[in-house]
Amino acid sequence: MESKPPVRPSAPPPAASRPGASRNVRDDTHDVKVPQVPEDAMLKALNAVIHFAVRILAVLMVLVILWGVADVVYVIYQRLVAEPFMMLTVSDILLIFGSFMAVLIAIEIFINITLYIKHDTLPIKMVIATALMAVARKVIMLDFKDLDPAYIVAIAAVIVSLGLTYWLISYKPQPVKTEER
Repeated sequence: MESKPPVRPSAPPPAASRPGASRNVRDDTHDVKVPQVPEDAMLKALNAVIHFAVRILAVLMVLVILWGVADVVYVIYQRLVAEPFMMLTVSDILLIFGSFMAVLIAIEIFINITLYIKHDTLPIKMVIATALMAVARKVIMLDFKDLDPAYIVAIAAVIVSLGLTYWLISYKPQPVKTEER
């Protein structure tokens, strides 16, 4: 009969084994891991409903992307056949860019949804990049003649704050190299 070695309770348990320590566990990719659901039957059922809803959102996002691509094709066709024939004005080009950006934003959101489905993680860095792209689309589409200066300052503040947040999340400090003497 084998005997087990005595357990020494002098060391505190690791952080992951303490109650409540698994909330918002972060890894090197800056993704926030969704906490594991306890073995409660009701919570398991609710978690299954949430995952099913996220899958429905993924399907709907694919439909939105396809609809957006069709809209881009229609906008380009409509602008090219209008008078003057096969000529695009600056406002036409900006409208086409806006349509392209809307489709790209929808693709980014779809990628966020699929990452959540596959890994149960919230890709924070990618969400911020998607928000930056959405604000960039807004800036491209702005008509600065009709805007209040406070609105422009507010959009600039949003861009700076999102850019700073993205930089802080992406920043990896380099170790300081000491010279050998």
